[in-house]
Parts: sequence; structure tokens; C-alpha cells
Amino acid sequence: MANPTSFLFPLSLTLLLLQSCLFSFASAEILNVTTDKSALLALKAHVSSKDPHHVLISNWSSSTPICTWVGVTCGSKHLRVKALNLSYVDLVGTIPPHIGNLSFLVSLSIGNNSFHGSLPNELSRLYRLQFLDLSYNEFSGEIPPWMGLLNKLQILFLNGNNFEGSIPQSLSNISSLQRINLAYNQLSGSIPSSMFKMPTLQQIVLLSNKLSGPITSVFFNASSLLQFIDLSDNELSGGLPMFDHLPNLKNLSVAQNHFSGVLPEIGNLTMLTSLVLYENNFEGTIPSSLLKCRQLQFLDMFNNNFTGRLPPEIGNLTMLTFLYLAQNKFEGTSL
Repeated sequence: MANPTSFLFPLSLTLLLLQSCLFSFASAEILNVTTDKSALLALKAHVSSKDPHHVLISNWSSSTPICTWVGVTCGSKHLRVKALNLSYVDLVGTIPPHIGNLSFLVSLSIGNNSFHGSLPNELSRLYRLQFLDLSYNEFSGEIPPWMGLLNKLQILFLNGNNFEGSIPQSLSNISSLQRINLAYNQLSGSIPSSMFKMPTLQQIVLLSNKLSGPITSVFFNASSLLQFIDLSDNELSGGLPMFDHLPNLKNLSVAQNHFSGVLPEIGNLTMLTSLVLYENNFEGTIPSSLLKCRQLQFLDMFNNNFTGRLPPEIGNLTMLTFLYLAQNKFEGTSL
């Protein structure tokens, strides 16, 4: 006859293992939340005493839950930090590597402050990140290639800093990227043509840098979702390639460069509302296909070498509210 207590040992062992697992899970959750708090307190420590609005000094206290801190948003399930927004609060400081421990972070926005220095490599661990706004700070050095590892990133704003060097090819690996703004930096070299091929890309802004060279292959196989392209105020040269295969394009600006040659045919751009070409070396006549862009509202061709007579069909652009053609070589009646 079986011992009536023989089943108690495996039952006790099962309960012990279950208790151990639950304790480990709870300990892990506590540890993770503690890790988030440590990361944010490290950021606070890297911010100088210049906190004019007392955002961190008054609100970020180790004695209060981090989910109640100003600028911090936590997820409802794990109570982990999923968003950090410290924009427009005039903070001065650097970004500590500990921020890379915010493993649940989806959105990081610290635009319009005075953060400086380089970006730590540890930020490459933010694999859930979808929104990154570091605009209008004082970051310097090269744009780190590890940004290409943030494969869930949809929005990347690095404009208004002191980044230099070339645009890393690795950014093209971010297949989910929709909007990228690298304007108002010191970037140089050529524009990687692969940047325009990201399948979900809708907006790319590179104005006011030191980018140079031709863009012959830039628009080749570019994302058909592109709506906004701004390459103004650089040192780009050569001819403007065909871009009439971008059916959703609304705004194109290549002003203040060294482009030359005649304009390509662009009649398929039925969504185009703004075309900005001023201060280049374009020549030839206004292409007749441009007059088919019936949604055009803003056309600036100032200070080029365009010739010929203005086609009367330009009057068919009934949506046009701004037209600037001065400093060219047009024939006929003065404007």
C-alpha cells in the first residue's frame, strides 16, 4: 500500500518552485523600475545647476515614484518609463550613458535646451525607440553610426546642433523611418542616395549644412511616399535629376546651392504645392510640364539664368499665391 504522504513531497517542491519564480519575477520588476530611476537620477546629476524652471530640482526626488515626475510617462502594465519629454525647459548638461538602460523607452524628446557633448553609445540599446528629438541643443561630433540600430525609429530630429562629418550610411537601415531632420548643422560630404530609399520615408530636411557634390542618383528608387524634400543652403552641384516619379511630393526646395542645367520635366507631380529654386545656376526655359502642376501655390525661381518668354499658361495656375522670377534672363515685358 502506497504511503499516503508520498505525494506531499512533489507538491511541496512544486509550490516551492512556484514561489521562487514569483519572487524572482517580482524582484526583476523591482530591479527594472529601480534601473529606470537610477537612469533618470543620473540624468539629473548630469544637468548643471542651471535649471531655471526647477523642473528636475523640485520634481525629480528619489523619495517619490518616478511615474509622477514631470516629463516622465510610464506604461500602465509594467510601470516602466516609456516616454521622456524635457523639451523647452532650458536645461544645460550632458546625456549620461545610463539613459541607455531605459529599455522600455518609446519616445525621447529633449529639444530646445542646451545639452552638449557627444551622444553615448549606450543609447543604441533603446531598441523600442520610435521618436527621438534632440533638436536645437549644442550636441557636437559626428552623428553616431549606431543610430542605424534603432530599427523601430519613425521620427528623427537632430536639427539645430553642431554635428559635423558625413551623414552615416547606417541611417538607411532604419526601414521604419518616416521623418528625418538634420538641418542647421555642420554636416559635409555627399548625401547617401540610400537615405531616400527608406520605404516609409515621407520627409527629409537637410538644409543649412555643408553638403556637396551632385545628387544624380539621390532620387533614383526613392520612396514613393516622399512628400517634403529640403536640400537648401548647401554646396550641392550638377543637374537636378528627374523626380516626377514621386507622386506624393508636395514640397521641393533646393535653393542656395550650385545646381545648373535645365529643369527636368515634372508634370506628373499633381500634388506639388511648393517649388523653391532660387539662387542657383539653372538655365533654359520654364518647362511646359510645370504648368500642369495645378496645385502649385509657391514658385520661387529668383536669381538663376532662366531664359525665354514666360508661357501664358502660367495664368492657369489658379492656386498660385507667390511667384518670384526676378534676376533671370527672361524676354518680353518686364515683371
